[in-house]
Amino acid sequence: MRVAEREADTKQAASGGGTGAPLEPDVHALLGEALGSGCLQDEGWRLLAERAVRLQAPAGRRLFQAGDPCREFLLVLQGCIRVQYLDETGNEIVLYRVRAGETCILTTSCLLGDADYPAEGLVEEDLVATAVTLPVFRRALASEAVRNFVFAAMGRRLVDLMLRIDELAFRRLDRRLARHLLDRRTAVVHTTHQDIAVELGSAREVVSRLLKDFERKGWVRLGRGRIEILHAGALAALAGD
Repeated sequence: MRVAEREADTKQAASGGGTGAPLEPDVHALLGEALGSGCLQDEGWRLLAERAVRLQAPAGRRLFQAGDPCREFLLVLQGCIRVQYLDETGNEIVLYRVRAGETCILTTSCLLGDADYPAEGLVEEDLVATAVTLPVFRRALASEAVRNFVFAAMGRRLVDLMLRIDELAFRRLDRRLARHLLDRRTAVVHTTHQDIAVELGSAREVVSRLLKDFERKGWVRLGRGRIEILHAGALAALAGD
């Protein structure tokens, strides 16, 4: 995790690899909200709270990209990070999202494996998070509560990624597109064809062609930055519901 986005009062401590700055009381409260009020009774979580530095970043900020070194354990308190992979041709695919109370398993894996990031992380919703250095994280892992949290997060995310691979490899794109539109749970989806392509792991041109086919069938009406759903039943039938 790069430290450029941190608050000014924590930059020096973080970049020097020192102990960091104690969290402000409001962030202690956020930590309790994210993990449960009893988390700070555990020695490992107390260590992480005491040695963590606060990280804030606005929506749209890139936190890390492929090739960046990974030096810190990250825990999201508020907001959302979108983790996505870019291939050599520039195509993007969303791998997963990290929300409040969650940690980025890619960061954890790279941190413990002494590896650089193979993907990028973008702030999707204004972010408040905590970060601790590897030595502090290793000490905190002596706590059973912290270990359970980390391993459970990795296990859940592994299952999610397996399902993601299954979807990309074996489900037709038109079915996945129909399901994606319905999952937004609104009659008017405000998005771009490029954003949908990233979510579905496809090319914008392919998504545009399918959407135009949906429009010809009377299922949707396309506009600039918006897709109006006219026939949800037909989309549901295509999606396999």
